[in-house]
This record gives sequence, C-alpha cells and structure tokens, in this order.
Amino acid sequence: MSDLSMLINGLKVTAEKNATFERRNPLDGTVATRAPAASPADAVMAVEAAAEAFKTWSETGPGERRMLLLKAAEKLEAKVPQFVEAVSAETGATGMWAGFNVMLAAGMIREAAGLTTQISGEVIPSDVPGSLAMGIRQPAGVVLGIAPWNAPIILGVRAICVPLACGNTVILKGSENCPRTHQLIIEAFQEAGFPPGVVNYITNAPADAGAVVDAMVAHPAVRRVNFTGSTKVGRLIAQTCAKYLKPVVLELGGKAPLVILDDADIEDAVNGAAFGCFANSGQVCMSTERIIVDQKIADEFVKKFGAKASGLPLGDPRKPEPVVLGSVIGMSTVHHCNALIDDALAQGAKLVCGGKAENTLMPATVLDHVTPKMRIYHEETFGPVKCIVRVKNTEEAIACANDNEYGLSAAVFGRDIARAFNVARKIDSGICHVNGPTVHDEAQMPFGGVKGSGIGRFGGKAGIAEFTELRWITVQTTPRHYPF
Repeated sequence: MSDLSMLINGLKVTAEKNATFERRNPLDGTVATRAPAASPADAVMAVEAAAEAFKTWSETGPGERRMLLLKAAEKLEAKVPQFVEAVSAETGATGMWAGFNVMLAAGMIREAAGLTTQISGEVIPSDVPGSLAMGIRQPAGVVLGIAPWNAPIILGVRAICVPLACGNTVILKGSENCPRTHQLIIEAFQEAGFPPGVVNYITNAPADAGAVVDAMVAHPAVRRVNFTGSTKVGRLIAQTCAKYLKPVVLELGGKAPLVILDDADIEDAVNGAAFGCFANSGQVCMSTERIIVDQKIADEFVKKFGAKASGLPLGDPRKPEPVVLGSVIGMSTVHHCNALIDDALAQGAKLVCGGKAENTLMPATVLDHVTPKMRIYHEETFGPVKCIVRVKNTEEAIACANDNEYGLSAAVFGRDIARAFNVARKIDSGICHVNGPTVHDEAQMPFGGVKGSGIGRFGGKAGIAEFTELRWITVQTTPRHYPF
C-alpha cells in the first residue's frame, strides 16, 4: 500500500486537515493507495503556484523546454517496474497494458519536445500601407488537465505534455482510481528538473471532485481545460467551463464500429477485431464496441472470431503468468455488462463465447445477431462484452455505424481499398482506420471525436492550436494616414 502526496510549487504536500481517501484493488478489496483528499482551497493553491511560475516559464526558449521534456521521457521509461505494480494494484490491468502505456507515453513526451520549435505564426497581408500584420501564437496560461484511469499513463501524460511544450504551466488532477500511477508521471517530470510550480499535482476524494474542479476552473489564471473520460462527466465539465468562458478540449466516450465488408480478409479482420475489442479488457475509449459484418461472410467471421476470443487468457495480473484480460475496474462494470448480456439474450441474441461474470475477472464475451432493440446496440459497455450486428449491404453497414450518439473511432475492413476508404469517409467519427483496429494512437495525430465523443483535438499541431492563444499583432512601419 502506498501513501501519497500532492505536488504544489515543487513541494510534496498533504491536503488540508491531512484529509485522505483510499483506492482499493478491484480484485480483492485490499487498500492499494492512500492519497490526499484535496479541498477547493488546496486546488486554488495549486493554481496560484502555476500562475506565478507561468511568468518565467512562458519566457523560456524552446531549447530549454525541449531538453526538459526529453529528460522526462527518459525518467518515465525508467519507472516501468513501478508503473506495472501501480497499474495492477489500482486498476487491475495487466503488466502488458502498463508497459504499452509507458512506451506510448514516452513517445508522446518526445513528440511534444519536437513541437517546441513548431509553434509558428504567419504574416498576414494588410490593406493598411506600411502595416506589418502577424498572427502570433503565445502560451495561454495555466492549463488544467483531468486524466482518467483506463489508459492512465498515456492519458495522464497527454493532459500535460503539449501544454508544457507550448510554454504553459500545468496542473494534473489525478484520477481517484489511480492516484499512485498518476503520481509516478509527476515524479518523472520533477526528476527531469522542471522548475517549481511548472508542473503541479492534485488528488481528491471522489465525492469532492466537482467542488475541486469548479474551484480551479473558476480561477482567472486557468486559461485552458482538458478532460478525458465519460460523456456524462464531460458534459458537466463543459457546463462548468462555459460558465467561466474557459476553452476546453474533451475526449469522451465511444461506441466504435468496426465494419467488415463482404470482400474483407477474414483473418485480418478477426485479428484487428480481437485487439480492438479486448485490449485492456475493452476499457479503452477507442474499443471496438460493435462489429458490423456483411451477412455474406458473417458465419465464417463469427466462427473464427469466437475461437480467437475464447482463447484469450484471463487472470490476476499480479501473478507471474501473462494474461491478455486482467481485472476490470470494479463490480459496477460487471453488473452493467451482465445486465446488457441478459437483455440481449432475452431478445434473441446468441452467445458465441464467454458469458456473465461473478467477479471483476470478466471473460471475452461475444454476442451475435444483435439488433437495435437491444440495449447493447446503443450503450457503451466499457468492458470485454462485444456485439455483432449482421447487415445486408454496404449502405446498411454505414447506417448502422452512424446509428448512435458517439463518434470517436471507427474501422473498415475490405480488400478494395478505394471502396473501403469511401465507406470510412461516410462514417461520423473523428478517427477511422481502413484495415486497421479501432484502437490506435500516435502522438503526432489529431486525436478526438465528434458528436457525444467530445470537442477539440489532442496531438501534434492540432494540440498546439488548442493550448496557445492566437493573437493579431501589427507594427506600423511607415506614417499612417488618419481620416481626422
């Protein structure tokens, strides 16, 4: 069990009145972490520290910011054993998932380091004689990043690395489900040598989240907010940001469709679907949630996919035997998925493999012949329970893919690349992959969704646009004529 501290102005601190909360392991209920339960006053202290540090950090050159970010990537990679232990203890995820998180997160930091010299503007032609008109990007100020538990290292790093590269100071509000995992990220940045107040870390008890976030968003120094999590909570964050006119980047829930056209390579589709469906037990925002398959090849696909899914090893990630599926985050996921299974089977769906679970070790479960009248057709499972919808043709596949409130990731499998690409263009999603899985992330790509999956984009130059202010500045180089 780990006792944690927060980081404010470079100092390890406890919460007001030494208040704490516990995070318990989802498998056996043992206490994994005891963390500070910040009050709104603690949160304001973090904002004020970041605001003071912004005065000097925003003036640092790109070379210094790049050097510190590159060091942070090295420090992060050196903590793989601690991350593996913390992730399995706090969230029940596998060592494979934790290691993948560290690898991708380190790449994100290095990509952010490369962006420090890409924060460019433009000279804009002016109708005023002698006026040099420029669009200049400048650091915005204090950025609040709110990260979730499901891909904790990737998303914790993403919440702060590009803002730092742009010259902003940051506050990471750690997830109540993985405060130790998120603290390890902050330790890596501290060990890299970031000045006091540039990187700050707050943890809070679940019941206090709303008040803590509201206190930070309300502070005038906070100029940007980013949140990754559920659509339900994202709406609340958006409402809070709207109240204070704060720009926000939201990456929210998903119901990612994977369309398998009648000319698809079945083996390729099976492998892509298995990865997209069951990476981290389906607890990924991009997880394949609906497999939409042409009825001409459905029987062959279902047979092979069911065999693949039923063979995926399941077990306690803290034990030495490697597993693909570890524990889900808690019994609420089990109850939710079990209810979806019951509802689907009662209305005619067929169980291909897996089934209901009694604890957080949930098997890979596949339901065939799912229809719109079933809850699982519409609702995000966020677990290893997936559904197959059979369609008659390409037009019906596209309509099915778009038949939900979400629009984050999608995929299309087909041998005719031009045809598959044109299907991809017609799917309402921020991301779509042809002949690749729905779960795919790269630091330089514009990552985000449409509809109920969020607003704004993380990654690359899109991230620069989100976390800087674009200012119009002119210099009058010759005498100017005025009408009076």
